[in-house]
Amino acid sequence: MRALVRILTAIAVLLAAGTASAQSTLRVVMLSDLKILDPIWTTAYIVRDHGYMVYDTLLAMDAELNVKPQMADSWTVSDDKLTYTFVLRDGLRFHDGQPVTADDCVASLKRWGARDAMGQKLMQFTKELAVVDAKTFALILKEPYGMVLESLGKPSSSVPFIMPKRIAETPPEKQISEFIGSGPFVFKKELWRPGEKVVYEKFADYKPRPEPASGLAGGKIPYLDRVEWVVLPDKQTSINALIAGEIDMMQQPPFDMLPLLEASKGVKIVDLNPLGTHFALRFNTLHKPFDDPRIRQAVLYALSQKDSLAAGVGNPKFEKECKALFGCGTPLATLKGWEDKLNGDAAKSKELLKAAGYDGSPVVLLHATDTSAGVLAPVAKAALERGGFKVEMIATDWQTVLARRSRKEPPSAGGWSAFTTTLATTDILDPVVSFFAGAACEKASIGWPCDEKIEKLRDDFARTTDPAKRKEIAETLQVRLSEYPTYVPLGQFNMPVAMRTNVSGNMEAPATVFWNVKKAP
Repeated sequence: MRALVRILTAIAVLLAAGTASAQSTLRVVMLSDLKILDPIWTTAYIVRDHGYMVYDTLLAMDAELNVKPQMADSWTVSDDKLTYTFVLRDGLRFHDGQPVTADDCVASLKRWGARDAMGQKLMQFTKELAVVDAKTFALILKEPYGMVLESLGKPSSSVPFIMPKRIAETPPEKQISEFIGSGPFVFKKELWRPGEKVVYEKFADYKPRPEPASGLAGGKIPYLDRVEWVVLPDKQTSINALIAGEIDMMQQPPFDMLPLLEASKGVKIVDLNPLGTHFALRFNTLHKPFDDPRIRQAVLYALSQKDSLAAGVGNPKFEKECKALFGCGTPLATLKGWEDKLNGDAAKSKELLKAAGYDGSPVVLLHATDTSAGVLAPVAKAALERGGFKVEMIATDWQTVLARRSRKEPPSAGGWSAFTTTLATTDILDPVVSFFAGAACEKASIGWPCDEKIEKLRDDFARTTDPAKRKEIAETLQVRLSEYPTYVPLGQFNMPVAMRTNVSGNMEAPATVFWNVKKAP
């Protein structure tokens, strides 16, 4: 009897192993570890990418930057341009089996609109979000607003993801504690090991749109049974694991390692975000020294895009100096107001600091040692010191930076003065979507800049749909941002992804997504 039990147990183990091996699992090293799970609570790209795994959106932007229906089946606009009525697709379900309703959408948009810069601007013009029936809701405006669809279809941080009403009713200043969406993958919270791995499994009841996928729009088909985000903080270890086939993909391989990867059998380098990304330094405007815009202006002269790109990229093939705050090569690109800045002019920086009465208050610069933008912090420190600043650099990991940058205490009490980061071009395409360009005081993004002129220009931009008028307003705003800087653009670059050659179907999009991805045996 015991022998029979052992035989049956062995057969069960073999069958289980066979089932597991038949499943397609993609193992990926992402840009950082995932410790925050609320995609509305932070603008961090790793959390945004997590959001696209788990949640879906009403509208989405395709590869040509056109807004398309996603969860929405259709929408209509009233003749007076004040009422937008949205109808949901049939068959939408959350991961817990419950149907997606208009109540869920309204609650989700209200929470998103309380935190996101573009969402706040939309809600400023919104009179009411009203449920019509189980599948229909209306967005009723106080006055015509030219960016309703662009707001609901925005592709990056923070994305208006749809959650169940009970979760979306979590106060905006508090993180959610339940992670149920209606997206193509299910987050396996019980398997989540911070510092080790994150696990997602295919949502069997996901209903893709019928049209082909394009950018972040269209039919999201989850071909993979399982996606694991594996945490390997050491870049060389990640490179070795990719070459050996122990992982399938690396989201941000170091630029100096690309030649090795290109020469490695079974590995390919792919640019999935042709629009590119920008390095940036973000100010905290609440406390000294950067509460004074004149001192922030000195930073614009002290820092150098050329030096920042050399440290962060170091390859002319992938980098480009770009002083256009709304991206180079975009409809709103201009150098106005920034022509003489970001050239490493230490003398001009010292001159401005003297005129502003800089008292030597230290710049507490957060240095994330595990991200591509982190390498810019030591370069910024040296440039600021040459420009007359006193700098205290605090080295830590990106997750600690995310936690600390949300604090409003003075730098001496655990707060901060500045940090370096990256901004996808799609996050800075215009004055409304660019959350670092906003200056809505307490409602502004981390750093909390406060300037009535900036906000009026952003309102004016949002009110008009005339391309010529929009370009004029954007140029005026860019000049104002040189007078009242909210952040520093440190150059544009393209960041290719490295993956095994048996991986295919990856979407060209401003976020790294895993629907439509296939892995051959």
